[in-house]
Amino acid sequence: MEKGKIVSLEDRIPKLKQQRKKKANRRLIFLLLLFFLLIALVVYFQSPLSNIKKIEISGNNIYSNEEVIKVSGLSDNTNIWKVDKTEISKSLKNLPQMKSADVKIKLPNTVILEVSEYKRMAYIMNEKSYLPVLENGKILKGQESEEIPANAPILFGFSEGEPLKAMIKDLENLPEEVQNSISEIHHTPKESDQYRITLYMNDGFEVIASLRSFSEKMAHYPSLIAQIDSNSKGIIDLEVGSYFKPYGEEGAAGNEEKAEDAE
Repeated sequence: MEKGKIVSLEDRIPKLKQQRKKKANRRLIFLLLLFFLLIALVVYFQSPLSNIKKIEISGNNIYSNEEVIKVSGLSDNTNIWKVDKTEISKSLKNLPQMKSADVKIKLPNTVILEVSEYKRMAYIMNEKSYLPVLENGKILKGQESEEIPANAPILFGFSEGEPLKAMIKDLENLPEEVQNSISEIHHTPKESDQYRITLYMNDGFEVIASLRSFSEKMAHYPSLIAQIDSNSKGIIDLEVGSYFKPYGEEGAAGNEEKAEDAE
């Protein structure tokens, strides 16, 4: 047998007991910490400490923060862990002018509402007031206004349906410069074209077109009028080709008369 110190079993037992005691103490401390952590979490979840403290809203111009919060159903009594993002988004999108709504949670106590509203593209004359027309082609009833933005066109002869949807879609595709130059748009359908429209421009011109090709042709309006004598006003016909008839010339008066009859 090699020479060396021989440790008896009696000497080793106290050391083993001490090591086991340390391990048991560490295990006990871990379990106690885990227990108190669970207790703290239960208290947090069930107490006002986990309630919403702040609601951040962005993207709203038409609806006020108060209106958005009211429809969302959120309050400082709402538990942050019970926020139903899908249901809140659905409720907000039920608002007539709400295009989209995204709900986010920022721990520990903040809810973020990111919304997007439909733009008001035009207005429809309703007796002595105006009804907004949204970018989805819906007429916003119950939102009458006696005044409208200076650059918003007024629509006549339209009702909810495909022609109005096509009209709004075309307006949205037009350059802003051209949009702002339109004063009135009249739906003047004829038997051969239910999408025929007549526009009255802020610069004194009248435009006859079809919604089937309106946005494509009307995008060139600035270059068209640049080729016309500044002292000459009349009708720009974009239905088939693209030509101009000064007021007073034979054919121009006839076009005016047809537009009035169709209205």
